[in-house]
Amino acid sequence: LLQGTLGFDAISLNSIDAVSDRDFVAEMLFATALLAAHLSRFAEDLIIYGTGEFGFVQFGERFSSGSSMMPQKRNPDALEIARGSAARLLGDLTALLATIKGLPSSYNKDLQDDKRVLFDAVDTMLLVLPAFSGSLAELSFHANRMRAALSSGLMATDLADYLVRKGATFREAHSAVGHLVREAESQGRELDALPFASLAAAHPLFGEDALLALSPERSVQHREVEGGTGPAAVRAQIKAARESVR
Repeated sequence: LLQGTLGFDAISLNSIDAVSDRDFVAEMLFATALLAAHLSRFAEDLIIYGTGEFGFVQFGERFSSGSSMMPQKRNPDALEIARGSAARLLGDLTALLATIKGLPSSYNKDLQDDKRVLFDAVDTMLLVLPAFSGSLAELSFHANRMRAALSSGLMATDLADYLVRKGATFREAHSAVGHLVREAESQGRELDALPFASLAAAHPLFGEDALLALSPERSVQHREVEGGTGPAAVRAQIKAARESVR
């Protein structure tokens, strides 16, 4: 009767478990701690990319603040608070697990503390999520800075793939491109600045078109597979992610 009145799916099959189990609280705290950990990593990426050294993103004004001393500085408050909150939410989960791990069976007054950490975790996440979402909505991206930061050395694997497509084993290709990377580093130049003579000396299968493999655009286009980094693949991932949260 009570089950139906309260709208529960079923009754507990064990009375001791009914009064002492706090798995539902632990699971909720784990969910908030894990979500906070993901948000913290995301925030860290954006905070780094927003520094002067990178300059890939610029933070909006509604969810950031100025520096009390440096007029040019914009602090990404919402992202930093989200990052800091991850430690707090992890602490809430740890506090509950530490409480229940040494308790004897049935109810103990120690379990009253479950509400403190549960309410704190929920209240914290209800503050963090809107602030994080608002901060993302205000971000602006500087594609030119991102493009300028690319180095042809990042596409060294694509140069090895070029040789594989020509018939070389990947072991041969890896060795040849590794030699070219060391040569470029020793000369203080980019990989795509090496003369063709260096490529020809590293492996006979290198053709005049080999350096085209070091193009960032070609690099991502060669990864148009499910879950890959090609433009179409990324758009498909974004579409799937949006549909999953509807």
